[in-house]
Amino acid sequence: MDTDVVIVGAGPTGLVLAIDLARRGVRAVLVEKGERLFPGSRGKGIQPRSLEVLDDLGVLPAILSASSLYPRMLGWEGTERLAEWDMLKRSEPSGQVPYANTLLIPQSRTQELLYERLTELGGDVRFGTALTGLRRSEDGVEADLSTGETLRAAYLVAADGGRSPIRKALGIGMTGETVDPRPMLVADVRLSPDTIVDRGNWHIWLKAPGGAVALCPLPGSDRFQLIAASEDETATVDTSPEAVRALLAARTPLTEADVVEVLWASDFRARAAMADRFRAGRVFLAGDAAHVHSPAGGQGLNTSIQDAYNLGWKLGQVLRHGAPPALLDSYESERMPVAADVLGISTRIHRASSDGANAQRGEEVQQLMLGYRDSALAVETRDGLPQGALQAGDRAPDGPCGEGRLFDLFRGPHFTLLAVGVPLPASASEQVRTARLAGYEAYGRGLFLIRPDGYVGWAGETTDGLDAYLAAVGAPVPAWAAV
Repeated sequence: MDTDVVIVGAGPTGLVLAIDLARRGVRAVLVEKGERLFPGSRGKGIQPRSLEVLDDLGVLPAILSASSLYPRMLGWEGTERLAEWDMLKRSEPSGQVPYANTLLIPQSRTQELLYERLTELGGDVRFGTALTGLRRSEDGVEADLSTGETLRAAYLVAADGGRSPIRKALGIGMTGETVDPRPMLVADVRLSPDTIVDRGNWHIWLKAPGGAVALCPLPGSDRFQLIAASEDETATVDTSPEAVRALLAARTPLTEADVVEVLWASDFRARAAMADRFRAGRVFLAGDAAHVHSPAGGQGLNTSIQDAYNLGWKLGQVLRHGAPPALLDSYESERMPVAADVLGISTRIHRASSDGANAQRGEEVQQLMLGYRDSALAVETRDGLPQGALQAGDRAPDGPCGEGRLFDLFRGPHFTLLAVGVPLPASASEQVRTARLAGYEAYGRGLFLIRPDGYVGWAGETTDGLDAYLAAVGAPVPAWAAV
């Protein structure tokens, strides 16, 4: 094999997967048909669960430095300032949830920071390189590239966007609906500092002639993200700089001269759709190639990050630690139900917003409550658990551990066996680290095997059955001796 994995598409999905594989010692080639990283702000919200992922991948400090909390919304009618409100519920960090709020950061900046992390780990992106052909066999894949090269790999991951040519070539259908038939414009603009639009609020003209307009200040820059809806379902959106300036002048108190620069612009119609399968043999779909969302609720980019995080450790276990290839079946079975749920959230929020509702978005968008209790990889051996108890398949909460935190213990490509109120088995390995807590209410009582992606994989009172689970995920350890 020339490489272990070919990843097609250097968006957030492909970059996160490449980072995770690099730290696991898995050879991966990441190809991107564009000449550079995506330049726009499109997916600008990072949810709390994704912040936990980025913490594990070593990207969080840079993300925190480049982001901010979401500003308060400010309604306008012409030049008249109306009410202010928080679109997102603000929460205080806790012992279990250290990153409690959604952060605002342009997608382009997120991708730059992911790319920097990838290069730190020795990885890279082959820009200006498109996939031109794909052949699959029982033993691997052959990927023809626009450079004339053919790569042989064990697996290929399609992270090539909502219009995914790979998905179409595989004959995998996309089932869904049009959330809103009206076209929308999204653009990044620089405004004159002398306008009435300040950087302390997210400004919105809900009753603007021709359709609502919103301007959100982007942290770390002098840019605003513009989103403009159309009231005409048959309209064609003009994304030229001249048209963007004219739209703002027609619908808001700004003049065309107030728009100093239009840096990027695109149009879209809100859809919610999911691929009928996330896997075809040795090819996997991830991110927008597997599911497309309305931007409402900030779920698309975050769900894509979770796809990559779920798939990365499983590819690593199969390719580097001898886990049965059947482990990879759990990617589709775990991620498809989650994607379906999240699509529903995005659609509900979009339609409520289109109806003029300003409902605050809370826990449902943070992705902290998503889990895999119904997965074959969630093995719960304890009986009689009380209502609300932590179970196999749930996200593993943070909390104090010795002089540090549980997330410090979990950080890295390994599994973690946590004993809470029960004896700690003495044996461990490089793949399975151990720790003991005398007690912690968030966990209750028992042994908890934390998967590399931060979910409880197996839980029990004793180690009975644990060896079989570890063998199934490619992490066998010596015989346990309780201490």
